[in-house]
Amino acid sequence: MYEPNVVGDWHEYDEHAGLRVRVHSLAAAEPPRGRDDAAEGLTYFTLRVTVENRGARHLGIHLEDGQIDIRVGPDGESAFIDWRSSQFIEGFDVYPLRRATAVLYAAGPEASLTQVDVQVQLRVEEEWTERRLWAGGIGLCDEAVAAGAGRDGLAHQVSNFLRDQAEPGTP
Repeated sequence: MYEPNVVGDWHEYDEHAGLRVRVHSLAAAEPPRGRDDAAEGLTYFTLRVTVENRGARHLGIHLEDGQIDIRVGPDGESAFIDWRSSQFIEGFDVYPLRRATAVLYAAGPEASLTQVDVQVQLRVEEEWTERRLWAGGIGLCDEAVAAGAGRDGLAHQVSNFLRDQAEPGTP
């Protein structure tokens, strides 16, 4: 069993030299094309999935609906994915030292958004990669940390570690 990535981590694929992917920029946000009626009463959020090619040759990438699964809350309930507002990577050749990014809009109960799991399965050159998981959350104990409570808590330690490890300019 593999360990999940933390939102913001890069995952490199052994079977495709130089190819790596990450889930990042998880934040509350409204979709650009307006709310879907099916998401009534839910809180919208966005995330990005970036594929980077650090190898020597171009690779054909597919990251479409059905290849990304988003779960929220402690019970891992399926989030509503707004396909109309989301942008996927559909048959794109990623050349060396280039990136391609998918932008997804999803919604879930506000109380469940402190725990968000994103599973990604890329298709590279008509070959499926193994599924990989990223774990994160929105507003992870921000109020408690700001008030000074829970300074020694695990969430605060993880938050500080991730802040220290983040690339400059990464939200």
